Amino acid sequence: MHYYSLNRQSEPVDFRTAAVAGQAPDGGLYFPETIPRFPAEFLTRLPHLTPAELALTVLRPYVGSAIAEPELARICAETVDFPLPVVPVTDRISALELFHGPTLAFKDVGARFMSRCLGYFSRHETRPVTVLVATSGDTGGAVASGFLGVPGVEVVILYPQGRVSPVQEQQLTALGQNIRALEVRGNFDDCQRLVKQAFRDDALRQRRQLTSANSINVARWLPQQVYYVAALAQWPHAQPPVVAVPSGNFGNLCAGLLAYASGLPVTHFVAACNQNNTVPRYLQSGHYAAQPAVATLSNAMDVGDPSNFGRMLELFGHQYPVLRKLLSGYTVSDADTTATIARVSQETGYVLDPHGAVAYFALEDYLRHHPAQRGLFLETAHPVKFPEAVEAATGQPVPLPAELVDLMSRPKQSTLLEPEYEALRAYLWE
Repeated sequence: MHYYSLNRQSEPVDFRTAAVAGQAPDGGLYFPETIPRFPAEFLTRLPHLTPAELALTVLRPYVGSAIAEPELARICAETVDFPLPVVPVTDRISALELFHGPTLAFKDVGARFMSRCLGYFSRHETRPVTVLVATSGDTGGAVASGFLGVPGVEVVILYPQGRVSPVQEQQLTALGQNIRALEVRGNFDDCQRLVKQAFRDDALRQRRQLTSANSINVARWLPQQVYYVAALAQWPHAQPPVVAVPSGNFGNLCAGLLAYASGLPVTHFVAACNQNNTVPRYLQSGHYAAQPAVATLSNAMDVGDPSNFGRMLELFGHQYPVLRKLLSGYTVSDADTTATIARVSQETGYVLDPHGAVAYFALEDYLRHHPAQRGLFLETAHPVKFPEAVEAATGQPVPLPAELVDLMSRPKQSTLLEPEYEALRAYLWE
């Protein structure tokens, strides 16, 4: 498998080069030259396969010869060594729970896969790899956990000051070792802009071997297909589900669309957004217009110019009618998010986090207009990561999981950074 840049000004590369580089030299995102099809026998055998077998089948075509199959099998097994359960909430709505990994967020799968791939690629390198990543919440914690202590890899995480939850911030700042956190006086789009500028800085890249761990990196983006395959393996109904995805930078939804293009049966997709609704507005009008990010309760989705939107267009040949037929967009306010957490908790006993609540609200509305269908939504983070919002909605405290007790007692270690590229460049140049 080879990957080309969406800007089409760079040469195609193999999986190793795409994963280590993060972005193409021309600043574009890498995209696979071909979309593999799932074997028919794979789809029929889904309920009988282990998560590791699912992951290996999905990812093998994308990795190609870059990693020997026994090593890739080991990487896949370590990537999904925790549950990805489908949990019924009502008779028509189920949750795909993606918060059972080490950092209680869906991004554990992509971060664990990428960290193990880079560890494999760097085992004979003399120059360390610097993983440079911007986070709006959960990406940073998953990357920090996945890369903690990996030889030959150092991690620099940019996060927006005051716009991540206390648990998220501890997961970014309290690990130490090879993990560094930069607290940016700005929003996520500022963080993402700084990271993109660093990757375009030829002099800096000669000094440091940079790669990205955001979903712009194929090693972070591609493994997310496994969520959707695992969900279909557990789906008990004959008709495929409607799938609602809480969406910010759109890597997760784009991975679901990629799995669909490979043959995974899904009836329809719902892009569930908060007030940062660039893509829902595009789906209504056919015109894309980025907007400044605004702060919301579902902070990991506070992205005004999602990077993976270009991949979504590429996947469907830039044909707006094709994408519009498969995908619906919703904008969900903070008030509706809070009301949904409260109502679902009271009526079903299920406790949503704000991101899951955005997806639940959108899915519920879509199903109201399609009464013959059923759906599942992606519950992407444990409610404990957003205690103030959840407790205010439900009136009940969210118990702290045992694995977080020690983490929350550790001192915060971060460096304040102005949202200016020269500040980041000076930090990385040292």
